[in-house]
Amino acid sequence: MAIALEKKPATDLKSLAQDIVHRAMKGGATAAECVIREGDEFSTLVRLGQVEQLKESGSKAIGVRVFNGQRGASTYSSDFSRDGLDRMVQSALDLSRITSEDPFAGIPEPDQLGAIPAELGLYYPDVYSLPNEDRINYARRAEKAALDYDARIKNSDGGSFDAATGHKVLANSHGFVGEYRRSHCSVAAVPIAQTEDGAMQRDYWFSSALSLSKLENPEQVGKIAAQRTLRRLGARKVKTAHVPVVFDPLVAVSIIEHIFEGVNGDAVYRGASFLAGKLGEKIAAEGVTIVDDGTMPGGFGSSPFDGEGIPTRRTLVVENGVLKSYLLNTYTAKKLGLQTTANAARGLAGTPGIGIGNYFLQPGRKTPQQIIAGIQDGLYVTEFLGHGANLVTGDYSRGASGVWISGGELAYPVEEITVAGNLKDIFANISEIGNDLEFRSSAACPTIRIDGLTVGGE
Repeated sequence: MAIALEKKPATDLKSLAQDIVHRAMKGGATAAECVIREGDEFSTLVRLGQVEQLKESGSKAIGVRVFNGQRGASTYSSDFSRDGLDRMVQSALDLSRITSEDPFAGIPEPDQLGAIPAELGLYYPDVYSLPNEDRINYARRAEKAALDYDARIKNSDGGSFDAATGHKVLANSHGFVGEYRRSHCSVAAVPIAQTEDGAMQRDYWFSSALSLSKLENPEQVGKIAAQRTLRRLGARKVKTAHVPVVFDPLVAVSIIEHIFEGVNGDAVYRGASFLAGKLGEKIAAEGVTIVDDGTMPGGFGSSPFDGEGIPTRRTLVVENGVLKSYLLNTYTAKKLGLQTTANAARGLAGTPGIGIGNYFLQPGRKTPQQIIAGIQDGLYVTEFLGHGANLVTGDYSRGASGVWISGGELAYPVEEITVAGNLKDIFANISEIGNDLEFRSSAACPTIRIDGLTVGGE
């Protein structure tokens, strides 16, 4: 078991980041930026009441990116000694002299930089307040609740509890320096049910939050995990058919994530997206509005600034089916002749990529039960298997399992099926959107109904 590193005061890290930038500029860089990350992590897995895994660790690392005109390079290190930091900076400077020129490379302009002033509520010290035995008991309680729920729950892939805290500092040569802290915790259970003839099924449930006080009760998590597992018993195949398909919120997220992949500036400027050149065009059904918002207080994807030091914002990606915006960092924005949407995401080294803030499909008015009640024959998808989306052509085919809908009700579990279509048609045929939007991560989607899909079976 690793021992968590002792944290230095936040001001030390901010001063250090600024010092690294100063050293890079003094060494000949025309622009520079420094990122420092530190954090603690705890995770445990309990299976059949016994601890199978227990991990606790602390980490701290630093990265620098420098520019020599239009040539850029980056390095990172976990060695915070004076010599280690000097080597890191010098290595980046040396590399920047031999890399290829890129006319779009560089850090943001000074007038783009800053942080939103609102208190976002991202850090709660209570996630690390429990002694280890109490943390383990969270996992044990969730698993026990699942095992005790029904005699057909005969085994378990475990109960788990995770907690983490993080601290990020960013500084650059335009005078920007910012920092924020983040916390996270989760509890989950994965029970296994078995019929009298030996057929087995598994499913799961989880709760995640930024604060321990907002985490769902472990017993409730275990109960829902058991219910989801039991409803899979007796699963059968169905004949191939063209029917309405309803997506459970956990799998519906993958549909809007395909839109994110399509509006990702990297894919757009490379021409590797089926949404390239579609700004201002209708790409989805009338009721589809998708938002990316990094400014939501308490959001899993919220932050005061993005990976380049630009204040986060709310971006309307799709409005009433019309594509309004790509998601961009400064590099992809320059490539496309547009403005950044403050979606830069980065690690310690390399050029920033593109990530989401709090990314979601705006909910509708119907309950999931009302959506299902309107379908005579169809499929309710609860799980996807594998990856089957071609983001260039839009072709879509994925293995799935779920529950068959008959007469407006969930009738019986089904498995070993495929759901196929084209992403362009899938987005255009979203005919119902539920009112059950709930964030369990930085991306969220309510229940949705999609027409015109092929359910492949026997």
